[in-house]
Amino acid sequence: MRTFLYFLLLMIVAAAVIILAAILGDVGAWYFAWLVGTTMIVLISAAGAALLDAQEEHAAAEGLAAVGRHERT
Repeated sequence: MRTFLYFLLLMIVAAAVIILAAILGDVGAWYFAWLVGTTMIVLISAAGAALLDAQEEHAAAEGLAAVGRHERT
């Protein structure tokens, strides 16, 4: 039953995509590129923030000054 419901959900999504493609016509490719581009920007930014956080944690564990911060003397 679960597989059937999953299949039904995907069929509904596919029908919605086909209807949207018919309505949007030639402009649909631009909207698709915009959605994919925006998603990639968000994912790359999140990955960069995770890497920076990991570098700061590593520097703190090693007893070094945090990355990008200078000690005042």
